[in-house]
Amino acid sequence: MSGEPAGRGATGPEGGERFEPPRSPSPFRPGARYSLFVGLAFVGVIVVAAINGTRTDEGTLLGTEDVRGRPLPEFAVPDIEGPLDLDANIAQDDCETSENPCPPEDRRTPACEIEPEGAIRVCDLFDKPVVVSFWFTSPRACIDTQDAVYELAGRYRGRVNFVSIAIRGSRGEVERIAAERDWGVPVGWDRDGAVSNVYRVGVCPTVAIARAGGIFESVLIGDQAVPRRISGELASLLAKDGGRGGEG
Repeated sequence: MSGEPAGRGATGPEGGERFEPPRSPSPFRPGARYSLFVGLAFVGVIVVAAINGTRTDEGTLLGTEDVRGRPLPEFAVPDIEGPLDLDANIAQDDCETSENPCPPEDRRTPACEIEPEGAIRVCDLFDKPVVVSFWFTSPRACIDTQDAVYELAGRYRGRVNFVSIAIRGSRGEVERIAAERDWGVPVGWDRDGAVSNVYRVGVCPTVAIARAGGIFESVLIGDQAVPRRISGELASLLAKDGGRGGEG
């Protein structure tokens, strides 16, 4: 994981955070870069992003276009139960430039090849279907949505992997929230917002569902990301794989 900050966010109006994400490779078109500026405005129980333009040079935000069949971008983040206090590693298993061989200045240890102690590597979850849920530490309504998502983790235990990714916020705050909520799933800390940037997250909740092997199956955002819809997606996915879905 990189110890060098890749970017910092500036505090926006009360109730939201203005993101100035780091430049990072596009997850859906190798060799490309994009920069995204997102202003978050939180509305009601479901927290919906107020986007300063819903499209970047590389495409729309996650959940607003079909990404089924595309690979999940690789990442490694500190596990909030471990000692690491570092930025996320979003280096993919290919060079972020189109040059071959990869220029020395662009070479980094890919996220899924770092030493895993104290880190969550998304690739370690690819042995089963996986649910990746992204959330923000403010306001409380955003955190509340995660309670419903992780009620499903127990129901699908042993058949589906779940991971929770807190975007930015302070480590102490993320640790406190995770301890209070006791979700029973690994919680990673995207300290500098690099993972949310490479995934193009702009809505809370954003729930990505992937097949075994780390291939996007579906993405649910906002008021779509309710337990009934998530459970339905998982049951359908497991049925395709010859498994049995949980109760809807």
